Amino acid sequence: MSLTLELPDAAATERLAARIAACLEPGFVLHLSGDLGAGKTTFTRALLRALGYAGRVKSPTFTLLESYELSRFQLYHFDFYRLSSDRGWLDAGFDDYLDGRSVAVIEWPERAGATLPAPDLHLRLAFDPGRGEQARVVELRAPTPRGRACLTTLGVAGGGC
Repeated sequence: MSLTLELPDAAATERLAARIAACLEPGFVLHLSGDLGAGKTTFTRALLRALGYAGRVKSPTFTLLESYELSRFQLYHFDFYRLSSDRGWLDAGFDDYLDGRSVAVIEWPERAGATLPAPDLHLRLAFDPGRGEQARVVELRAPTPRGRACLTTLGVAGGGC
């Protein structure tokens, strides 16, 4: 199941993040793909804000992992851009964080190769240069029942952001 949405500006990205935040529960895994600068960390920052996190949200590009204690669950934000091998995330012990008790947001999941478990929801953000500098298109894919339920909720709500 998939859904494609236009995000004309950063505010639309923030609205989408807030809508997806409502779907999150312990064990949910969200993958974020797209070119550098396409808005993966911006999306995650908005997601955390929608979940009530008021502190600083840093990109884990160099640390590979940032952790956020929220009222309902722990959220782990991974950035696999700098992984040197498709087993790098396993060698770092990050598989321990995908234990079903937390939410995982993983940027650059393709760098982890086939060893990474399937996500509940996969977002691919892309530039939409014909619509302006801030415009993006996002394709959402849901390979699991939990992801499909979230995508159905988004689609029923009108799809637009």
